Amino acid sequence: MTKEKTPYQKNEIVEVAITDIGDHGEGIGKTKEGYTLFIKDAVPGDTVRAATMKARARYGYAHLEEILSPSPDRVLPPCKIARQCGGCQLQALSYEKQLRYKEQKVKEALIRIGGLSAEEADRVMEPIVPTTPLRYRNKMQVPFGRVKGEEAAGFYAGRTHSIIPMDDCLLGGEETAPILQTILSYMKEYDVSSYDEASGEGLIRHVLLRREEGQDDGGVQEDRRTQDDRKVQVHLCLVAAEDRLPKEDELVRRLRKTGEENGFALTGIVLNVNDRRTNVILGEKERILWGDGTLTAALRSDRYGFQRQYRISPKSFYQVNPHIAEQMYEKVLELAALSGEETVLDLYCGIGTISLFLAAGAKEVIGVEIVPEAVRDAEKNAALNGVKNARFLQGTAEDVIPELYRAEGLRADVVVVDPPRKGCDEKLLHTIAEMAPEKLVYVSCDPATLARDIHFLSGYGFRLQTVTPFDQFAMTTHIEVVSLLQRVSNTRESDRKKV
Repeated sequence: MTKEKTPYQKNEIVEVAITDIGDHGEGIGKTKEGYTLFIKDAVPGDTVRAATMKARARYGYAHLEEILSPSPDRVLPPCKIARQCGGCQLQALSYEKQLRYKEQKVKEALIRIGGLSAEEADRVMEPIVPTTPLRYRNKMQVPFGRVKGEEAAGFYAGRTHSIIPMDDCLLGGEETAPILQTILSYMKEYDVSSYDEASGEGLIRHVLLRREEGQDDGGVQEDRRTQDDRKVQVHLCLVAAEDRLPKEDELVRRLRKTGEENGFALTGIVLNVNDRRTNVILGEKERILWGDGTLTAALRSDRYGFQRQYRISPKSFYQVNPHIAEQMYEKVLELAALSGEETVLDLYCGIGTISLFLAAGAKEVIGVEIVPEAVRDAEKNAALNGVKNARFLQGTAEDVIPELYRAEGLRADVVVVDPPRKGCDEKLLHTIAEMAPEKLVYVSCDPATLARDIHFLSGYGFRLQTVTPFDQFAMTTHIEVVSLLQRVSNTRESDRKKV
């Protein structure tokens, strides 16, 4: 096999002008000789000195050594471990430029993968909806491990499982730091070890924290509310390799005291047992150590004048940025434009967050979700909110919907999909196309798979009407998108082309 010829050797120092951003947040630039390099922590407008790491014939990767001339859009990262940590990729870029980058990322996917012209992409694109760049996350998953012989909590370095110790993540709530300090202090005092992935030994693997902002009056008289109702609510799930912890009662006592001393209300502590040699975070077995097994969160629609409450169990999916989630779900309602007579499908429905918003304007909502715990949460959430026109089915959307369509003749006026990053299964898209709903509202966390599915559906008489990006994940390269596809024809291009 002939070895690929490369213009640079490993660790060769080169000067690079950065002009773009890659999918993972790395700066993209060219050397004076015109060779393309991807350089982590460089931003567009920088001129940098970098050491080559991997060089291929047409492009390579390099390590940032020195910023020779900083970009006018470069800012000082607010987090002291931003470069080492793999969580945030864009902290060194001004927030305004982060938004412009994400808008362009969506537009380029629509053109390159979705088959739209530049003019069509401009027509459908709406301005990105910004967020508060810091302290926006309501969920944190923090791994434990040993660093230099000491127990530590933190985040994984980029593309590794090496822990970077962390005192406080600026994307999460201020409660994270004292909670982690309490757990680490307990581990040290009672000789409780963290789990080691390589050996399979040790006990504490992760802590999963969910938080909910303190509730305002909401129409309820102040004398009927407790002081804890107005505090930030925090629910903890400790993930361990065994179903027992040393001195469990003492750990619970210390965590509750931490909440009291730091001004938040701890609502429950759950022990999740994951005894498998895997990098999957949560195991199958759970046990409540204290309090409630779930957290109750609220989303409201000021535009449509209602509020929904959701009970969230540790395994259930819930949007991590509630303020953006409220705006996204209002957008879904706006695009669905329901009159009260429609049957609506909500696919990949999770705990029913979107379903219960849609139920406010639909005749019937049918939600489909693969995770059994989430379906149970969705059913409880419907009852909690007094919603009687929503029902939930457990299974994969690509199996459940074709069966309902062919066996029971199910029809839907509006279909809403909110799939994982891989997008919708082609079998499901075929069924949706045959069902021929008037509208398809597509909520996506990956512009590339969104564009792929839009291109597929365009061959079945659907036309993309509007695309709105939402900055659900500030400081990272991720972006959430809400789109509307309208059925304009029953003619299937696939029939003509025999696809």
